[in-house]
Amino acid sequence: MTENVKLEARRLQKELTDHSYRYHVLDDPVIDDAAYDLMLRRLVEIEDQYPEMSTPDSPTRRVGAPPLKEFKTAPHTIPMLSLDNGFSHEDILAFHQRNIKSLGVKELFYTAEPKLDGVAVELTYENGLLVQATTRGDGTTGEVVTDNIRTIDAVPLKLRQTSFPIPEFLEVRGEVIITHPDFKVLNQNRLKHGEAPFANPRNAAAGSLRQLDSRITAARPLTIFVYGVGSVRGISFSSQARMLDILGQLGFPVNPNISTTIKIKPVLEHYRYLEQIRLDLDYEIDGMVIKVDELAIQQALGEKIKSPRWAIAYKFPPMEKTTYINDIIIQVGRTGTLTPVALLEPVNIGGVTVSRATLHNSDEIQRKDIRVGDKALVTRAGDVIPKVIKVFAQERKGDEIPFAMPEACPVCNSAVRRSPEEAAVKCMNAGCPAQFKERVRHFVSKKGLDIDGLGKKLVEQLIDQNLVNAFSDLFCLDMEKLSGLDRMGEKSASNLLAAVEAAKKVSLARFIFALGIDHTGENAARLLAQNFSGIKDILDANHSAIESIHGMGEKTAAALTRFFSVRENREVIRDMEGAGVDISNPIFQEQGLEDHIFSNKTVVLTGTLTLYKRSQAKEKLLALGAKVTGSVSAKTDYLIAGENAGSKLKKAKVLGVKVMDELQFKQLLEKN
Repeated sequence: MTENVKLEARRLQKELTDHSYRYHVLDDPVIDDAAYDLMLRRLVEIEDQYPEMSTPDSPTRRVGAPPLKEFKTAPHTIPMLSLDNGFSHEDILAFHQRNIKSLGVKELFYTAEPKLDGVAVELTYENGLLVQATTRGDGTTGEVVTDNIRTIDAVPLKLRQTSFPIPEFLEVRGEVIITHPDFKVLNQNRLKHGEAPFANPRNAAAGSLRQLDSRITAARPLTIFVYGVGSVRGISFSSQARMLDILGQLGFPVNPNISTTIKIKPVLEHYRYLEQIRLDLDYEIDGMVIKVDELAIQQALGEKIKSPRWAIAYKFPPMEKTTYINDIIIQVGRTGTLTPVALLEPVNIGGVTVSRATLHNSDEIQRKDIRVGDKALVTRAGDVIPKVIKVFAQERKGDEIPFAMPEACPVCNSAVRRSPEEAAVKCMNAGCPAQFKERVRHFVSKKGLDIDGLGKKLVEQLIDQNLVNAFSDLFCLDMEKLSGLDRMGEKSASNLLAAVEAAKKVSLARFIFALGIDHTGENAARLLAQNFSGIKDILDANHSAIESIHGMGEKTAAALTRFFSVRENREVIRDMEGAGVDISNPIFQEQGLEDHIFSNKTVVLTGTLTLYKRSQAKEKLLALGAKVTGSVSAKTDYLIAGENAGSKLKKAKVLGVKVMDELQFKQLLEKN
């Protein structure tokens, strides 16, 4: 082995470790997946040829090891206890009062953390190297799953050097999860290969961790958030907050939605906040864990047989309920897809009355054997639109009705067709009224042109009365045309026209997204805006020019090329420009502003903004190279606080995040 090969191996090991940390912990990758995979393949080649170059912390350890015959078990140095549950504010206040009374103090500070719905594990490090990983098991003894844990990119195989010495012994506890986007792709791949899909992300994570062949685990999209420690030697923490901060510095992913060093009232406010954002998160949470912040006080409070006295889980209301399927109808979407929807006996799930649930497609209905009249288990977990988990076939009475997809569109009676490579059945009539209504609704939505006042019912009225037959007609509305519509007074009409006028000036990225092109979301639209100066350049671009954009998927590139090659679609854009729509591209124009105060900064918007719409403020920040996130963490650089700012503002002050009001924000934008 030459010295050059040895140096190359060490360089690849270090760079791959650093790239994994940037991607999974900092959420700030500097290379794409393909480049990472190429580097990893080269390192595997070297270590296969020269096994002596393989180290315990080499990234190649993440590809899996030979299968085990069975799992060994190992005891936890300190038991991994369960938590008592609370289900109301009263339960949490009672927990607080017990602590106050037991300690004889007037006030306590807590840490409030999302309760992740995953698999608890303990990771053991000796002198900075991962040497063992175990499941929670019965709390006293767990199964050894070290080879499987090594495959998780977010788990550091070697602790990062910081300003303080690496601890000689450290047991770190966390929750292994699968995010919603990754779970969706995982199940799609399983169905493609004739395998049964997983029921939910937690089951998928648990099943993946218990594979005797860690190479199977390596193919599963597991990740982790850490939340505590077991036994520790060579380092000390004064509080839960300080512990989480140090764990983050050592290279562990720490959840960004944790609120630290807060009194009991903000604890309850943080619960409301987590409940509010629950469905917007990329992962499942089923409540909030409340812990006394100071570790010395935790020790003073002690434990009961099965749970600590210093912590409690505040559970969310159940998100699954049983109800009956009264009927199954078909909805036609903006791309012509026919989607079966179950009409349910109304049921309250997580504080929301649910009367409909998507059934996705005919394959899904057949797989679950869903029939009209069935008793069904319905959930909202992780989805804005409720869905049917399963039906209780054993409780059928015999009059339930099987479902079959229609042979014609229920709206326009045109032929429908199923593509061989897709499960979707589509209406082939491009002029189908249902499709056009959905396209207009998407076009004027918040992420589209964001036209206030154009809700579902008004869009239907405008189309049904032939006032809007094309996107360009929206920009030709006037008081006379609006006056004949239901519930459209002079003030409402005036406000709507003002909103339409404001929407005429639109960014290229927002405009592309608003067109509703297949497979083209916000990210793809932003990639186009970063690579083309204007709409004309995109119209003139060929398939290879679009596909060559870094991060642009093949399906999206094909869909974009197909859309812009159609003469009628180009005319739609031309007609809108003729109606006064001004499509600008601040992202392309402002790419040179690396020295702007918001460039490469993480910014959070909160409260009610009066000078800008929330979407406009976000767009301006993105154009200046900022990263706009929904939650405050130690990684947040600026919080822009509008009126009635709540828990995010308090959290920012606790974390020392720079806070500015909307006027200061506006002045900084105008200054540059």
